[in-house]
Amino acid sequence: MAKMTVNRDICKGCGLCVEVCPKKIVFLDKSVLNGKGYHPATVTDMESCIGCTMCATMCPDCAITVEK
Repeated sequence: MAKMTVNRDICKGCGLCVEVCPKKIVFLDKSVLNGKGYHPATVTDMESCIGCTMCATMCPDCAITVEK
Protein backbone atom coordinates (compact mmCIF):
# COMPACT_ATOMS: atom_id res chain seq x y z
CA MET A 1 0.00 0.00 0.00
CA ALA A 2 1.25 3.47 -0.88
CA LYS A 3 1.34 6.39 1.52
CA MET A 4 0.97 10.00 0.42
CA THR A 5 2.07 12.65 2.90
CA VAL A 6 1.55 16.41 2.65
CA ASN A 7 3.74 18.86 4.54
CA ARG A 8 0.87 21.11 5.60
CA ASP A 9 3.21 23.97 6.52
CA ILE A 10 4.55 24.18 2.96
CA CYS A 11 1.36 23.46 0.98
CA LYS A 12 -0.19 26.61 -0.50
CA GLY A 13 -3.44 24.95 -1.55
CA CYS A 14 -2.98 25.45 -5.29
CA GLY A 15 -5.02 22.33 -6.08
CA LEU A 16 -2.75 20.91 -8.78
CA CYS A 17 -2.51 17.62 -6.89
CA VAL A 18 -6.30 17.46 -6.69
CA GLU A 19 -6.56 17.86 -10.47
CA VAL A 20 -4.04 15.15 -11.40
CA CYS A 21 -4.98 12.40 -8.93
CA PRO A 22 -6.31 9.52 -11.07
CA LYS A 23 -8.18 8.02 -8.09
CA LYS A 24 -9.72 11.40 -7.10
CA ILE A 25 -8.82 10.92 -3.43
CA VAL A 26 -6.91 14.19 -2.89
CA PHE A 27 -8.75 17.33 -1.85
CA LEU A 28 -8.12 20.66 -0.16
CA ASP A 29 -9.08 20.47 3.51
CA LYS A 30 -11.40 23.44 4.02
CA SER A 31 -11.58 22.73 7.77
CA VAL A 32 -7.88 23.51 8.30
CA LEU A 33 -5.68 26.55 7.69
CA ASN A 34 -1.91 26.26 7.78
CA GLY A 35 0.43 28.96 9.12
CA LYS A 36 0.34 30.77 5.77
CA GLY A 37 -3.46 30.89 5.71
CA TYR A 38 -3.98 28.22 3.04
CA HIS A 39 -6.17 25.11 3.02
CA PRO A 40 -3.65 22.26 2.63
CA ALA A 41 -4.17 19.15 0.54
CA THR A 42 -5.11 15.87 2.18
CA VAL A 43 -6.17 12.35 1.20
CA THR A 44 -9.69 11.05 1.77
CA ASP A 45 -8.95 7.34 1.34
CA MET A 46 -5.29 6.38 1.77
CA GLU A 47 -6.02 2.72 1.01
CA SER A 48 -7.10 3.70 -2.51
CA CYS A 49 -3.79 5.44 -3.23
CA ILE A 50 -1.94 3.57 -6.00
CA GLY A 51 1.38 5.37 -5.44
CA CYS A 52 1.53 6.86 -8.95
CA THR A 53 3.33 9.98 -7.57
CA MET A 54 1.49 12.31 -9.95
CA CYS A 55 0.52 14.54 -7.00
CA ALA A 56 4.13 14.85 -5.86
CA THR A 57 5.33 15.45 -9.41
CA MET A 58 2.87 18.30 -9.95
CA CYS A 59 3.44 20.00 -6.58
CA PRO A 60 5.36 23.25 -7.26
CA ASP A 61 6.42 23.49 -3.61
CA CYS A 62 7.58 19.87 -3.15
CA ALA A 63 5.15 19.57 -0.23
CA ILE A 64 4.08 16.01 -1.13
CA THR A 65 5.93 12.73 -0.68
CA VAL A 66 4.73 9.30 -1.75
CA GLU A 67 6.09 6.10 -0.25
CA LYS A 68 5.40 2.66 -1.70
